[in-house]
Amino acid sequence: MTSLPTAQLGTTDMRISRIGFGAWAIGGAGWRYTWGEQDDANSIATIRKAVEAGVNWIDTAAVYGLGHSEEVVGKAIAGLPEADRPFVFTKAGLVWDDNDRAAAPKRIMAPASVRREVEDSLRRLDLERIDLYQVHWPDTGASLDFADPDGVDPALATPLTEYWQTMADLVQEGKVRAIGLSNHDVAQLEIAEAIAHVDAVQPQFSLLKRQSADELAWAAAHHTGGIIYQPQHSGLLTGTFSAERVAALPEDDWRKGFPEFTTELDRNLALVEALRPIAAAHDTSVSSVAIAWTLTWPGVTGAIVGARSPEQVDGWIDAAALELTTADLDAIAAALRATGAGEGPVGR
Repeated sequence: MTSLPTAQLGTTDMRISRIGFGAWAIGGAGWRYTWGEQDDANSIATIRKAVEAGVNWIDTAAVYGLGHSEEVVGKAIAGLPEADRPFVFTKAGLVWDDNDRAAAPKRIMAPASVRREVEDSLRRLDLERIDLYQVHWPDTGASLDFADPDGVDPALATPLTEYWQTMADLVQEGKVRAIGLSNHDVAQLEIAEAIAHVDAVQPQFSLLKRQSADELAWAAAHHTGGIIYQPQHSGLLTGTFSAERVAALPEDDWRKGFPEFTTELDRNLALVEALRPIAAAHDTSVSSVAIAWTLTWPGVTGAIVGARSPEQVDGWIDAAALELTTADLDAIAAALRATGAGEGPVGR
């Protein structure tokens, strides 16, 4: 086992590696937000490679593969010695219809639904307690359909005050160790904090999506862990993408129709080219530079990084210990301005 730099997750008793393993893509095919076919044996080997390299936490969700990602994670960690088992973080609140697996999951955080979800997750993961249980998205009374942001019915939504109390109750009952909020804004975090401490926040944050700086600042000010997702921006910041590769993505790959991979692709690839000299200077990958940049941001405890093969782990594991210089950060800020890639502040 290799050791990686760690940081305390908020006020919890968990010290987590600066990089965690993201298990979205290993959910496989056959649902709305798939990354395509995925071999389970390869997924298990990939998780174990990450753990051997020093990654000590896995982030998954019930909805990834409609339960399949959690099942694969459960199998992967079951084969590890107890002392080497990583922390397991998962999420609730996106409920699917088994009779229509292609439909967008619905945002449901009703107490009875949450309690049903936590039991299902414990069973799939083969755990007695979840280390960090997170609300995946705010309950808006709508489906998770990014193409229809107006399809919201507040009358059907469970209030934040109600579902956050349910999450706090799960801690008291010993079902979960800590609780967090993913994709919630500062106003929502304030409401939750008045009920029970928010142990962790999980916003999207990368060189191309920088709008969550406020949520991360809130986390830093409230002794809350900040774990960010998609620091490689779904593969765009790995240095391995091109217009031809995007065009060749399978038709069921969720990335195919998103602006970052279509109308914004040229400027995003221009940013990647600007990162290559920095990567070369550190004898590392573009992926590692992109991830390390997020780890410099105030409020970020750790970054969730996905992989679908053991070889992909080798492509980003350096990021955990990579120290970008002031000159590197200045060069990245200049590249963001010059290319116009992404949205949000370009520096701290």
